[in-house]
Amino acid sequence: MDGHVGQFFESVSSIFRGGDTLPVCDRDIIAGCETEVAEAANEQQKTDSLMRLSWALVHSGQPEDVNRGIGMLEASFGKSNTPVQTREKLYLLAVGHYRNGDYTRSRELLERCLEVQPDWRQALTLQRLLEDKTKRDGMIGMAIVTGAFGLVGLVAGGIIAAASASRKK
Repeated sequence: MDGHVGQFFESVSSIFRGGDTLPVCDRDIIAGCETEVAEAANEQQKTDSLMRLSWALVHSGQPEDVNRGIGMLEASFGKSNTPVQTREKLYLLAVGHYRNGDYTRSRELLERCLEVQPDWRQALTLQRLLEDKTKRDGMIGMAIVTGAFGLVGLVAGGIIAAASASRKK
C-alpha cells in the first residue's frame, strides 16, 4: 500500500518538476569548448568547434548561455553548406528556444528540422518532450483556474451566508 501511495505522490510531483531528458552542460564544458574554438588551427576545426560550443550553450542551465548559443546559431545559419548542417542548427535552435520556454518557436524549428530529415530520433524526442511540456503546463493552468474559481465561490458563499445571518438578527 505504501508503495502505491509513494508512486502516486511521485507521479503528481513529477508534473510540477517538469524535468526533461535533455543533457545539461555546466560552465566547465562551455569553457573547454571556448578554448577549443580559440585554439582551432584551421577554418574547418573552428567551424566544428563553434558547433560544439553552440551545442554546449543551448544545453546550459543558465539562460544567458542559452541566449548566447541561440545568437551564435542564428548568426551562422546562412553559412550552412549541407542539409545536415542545416538540420543540426535547426535542432539546436529548437533546443535553445525550448530551454527558454518559447515553445511555439521551438515547435516551428522542429517542424523545419523534420522536413530535412523526418525520421531523426533526436528531433522526434524533443518534439515529444515539447508536447508533454505543453500538456503539463495546460493541466497546471487548468488546476490553477479551477482552484481560483473554487476559492471565489467559497468566498462569495461565505459573504452571502454572513449577510443572510445578519439579516435574520
